[in-house]
Amino acid sequence: MLAVGYDYSNPIILLLLTFMSTIRLMLLDFFTCFVYTGAMNQYIQKIKELRNKKGLSQDEVAKIIGVSRPTYSAIEVGKQNLDLDEAMKLANIFGIEVDSLVSGIIPDFEKYKQMILSYLRMSLTSKDDNKVTKTKLAKLLYLADFAWFYDHLESMSGMHYRKLTYGPVPDAFFRALDELEEAGKIVIEKKKEDDKEYVLISESSSNKNEKIKSITKAEKDLMQRIANKWKDKKTKEIVNFTHNQLPYEICRDNEVIPYELITQEDPEMVY
Repeated sequence: MLAVGYDYSNPIILLLLTFMSTIRLMLLDFFTCFVYTGAMNQYIQKIKELRNKKGLSQDEVAKIIGVSRPTYSAIEVGKQNLDLDEAMKLANIFGIEVDSLVSGIIPDFEKYKQMILSYLRMSLTSKDDNKVTKTKLAKLLYLADFAWFYDHLESMSGMHYRKLTYGPVPDAFFRALDELEEAGKIVIEKKKEDDKEYVLISESSSNKNEKIKSITKAEKDLMQRIANKWKDKKTKEIVNFTHNQLPYEICRDNEVIPYELITQEDPEMVY
């Protein structure tokens, strides 16, 4: 994107802008490598914990993934890297996704569903029905998780968000909505306007008395601030905002976005 106020007919200005753009991309590439290297090493902090929870010995796990016990022992202390096949076998043993194993962040799916209900109880629009589009709801959840990480170096739910066309979304988002609808806790409505289809989400009237216990007051306060900022804003606006954030810009399509990237974002761009 060209900056406003420059004389683009001046070759020196164009050269300087090109140089600045190149430097920025080099810095982004460097930081991406730094973050991914750190993320790949975080699994060593969780593997031993997960193995102990399963009541398995190092020898037992080593045999399952097809390595010697000394090799597995080296994996647990970070002296030996996992290959993809070994990571997939370990993830299967522990009953988690490979993304969770590699990042060291285990998603709290039940808490994520309670985050959805918490947002649906907030005033997200000026309309009395308080219905929100599915896409906007997904972005509000993303902003809450990453904004919490920005301040506390941990996310609220630990969900793994992927870089998708319409913004960052965890794979489990759609399953969470399906389960909440099946349980009678939310209502999902398909609408069409100006030849465009969209989906509206709201909490069912029969669920309004359910207590939300896993969201702390501080977490709810942050979610409320995010909801206040984006109240009455169009879905397209929040989608564009998340697209322009550093984490989304750096990652490749369909790639899981590391939470660490948000720590390098400008404060006014966190949510």
